[in-house]
Amino acid sequence: MSLQHQIALTKINGVGPVVARHLLSHCGSAEAVFAASKKQLTTIPGIGNYLAESILGTKALHEAEDELRFVQKHGIQMLFWGSEDYPKRLSDCFDAPVLLYYKGNANLNSSRIISIVGTRNATSYGKSICAEFIQNLTPYNVMVVSGLAHGIDTHAHRNSLKQGIPTIGVLGHGLDRIYPATNREMAAKMLECGGLLTEFPSGTNPDRQNFPMRNRIIAGLADVTVVVEAAVKGGALITAEIANNYNRDVFAFPGNLNQEFSAGCNYLIKTNRAHLIGSVRDLEYLMNWTLDTQPSAPKQLQLHVSLSASEQQAYDLINTSGQIGIDDLSLQLKWPQSKLAIVLLEMEMKGVIAALPGKVYRVL
Repeated sequence: MSLQHQIALTKINGVGPVVARHLLSHCGSAEAVFAASKKQLTTIPGIGNYLAESILGTKALHEAEDELRFVQKHGIQMLFWGSEDYPKRLSDCFDAPVLLYYKGNANLNSSRIISIVGTRNATSYGKSICAEFIQNLTPYNVMVVSGLAHGIDTHAHRNSLKQGIPTIGVLGHGLDRIYPATNREMAAKMLECGGLLTEFPSGTNPDRQNFPMRNRIIAGLADVTVVVEAAVKGGALITAEIANNYNRDVFAFPGNLNQEFSAGCNYLIKTNRAHLIGSVRDLEYLMNWTLDTQPSAPKQLQLHVSLSASEQQAYDLINTSGQIGIDDLSLQLKWPQSKLAIVLLEMEMKGVIAALPGKVYRVL
């Protein structure tokens, strides 16, 4: 498949990630998209005359030629949606980028990936939590993802490097620069233990509108997003909301009720958008992780735990599903949610299941 055509697909005016994947599913490849006739393109739902003409124009292909030269000159890896090296967790997200630019040595499909996010105005409280949390992550064979911004992001990357944990910085600009510039030296070290990742081509400035787009990649790459310290408004809460929409686990460290940069974490916990976390042990418990290099297999119910017939029925369905939402449970069991809620509460108290954000349940 032509690398130039893959890049060009991302440079067509009016074609974003969702439309690009739609085109790929109908045409089969990026090359085939550009080889199609206007008549063929306009038969695809959602592709009108304007988009068809943009696809058939030469501007995107010329721009892609310049970008390909930059990529090859600087040893940047291109990860195209559907390829084996494209991050599998991210590919499950409906709005995942069709093309990523990556430089580094970390495996983006590592067995355990954590995104750590927070305020740019990190306090001493947030910095100490971040350092201790990452130090205690070392036995769990994880990779840490963050956004290379000032504050908690910087401390997440820096402490990961200190502990020898691979760490990925997701950028809101192209790989021809580092923003903020003060993180340039740290970013160079991350190329040796982790990497830098972006959907933006070279020449893209770190403009404000790029960062919410960047945040969806941070959320989509990981099994779990941890918010260390955040105000009520800001990128960290956006990332947490996106992670919830992707049905990923979200955790937040609580803070002082009167502190501005704890208000966001407290809000996430209060509104059941995140689990309260106080240490790595909480993460281990709720994610059902062990110190092994691989996630533990689903556990069988211990014989000494006594369940009622209803509890056993619910347990068996949750265990088979891995994790399942309360709506699906109610539908499959054909129980009213009033009954199901009581059964689930009893099972939580017996320590056989855990409630995750979004009223999702898994066995322990």
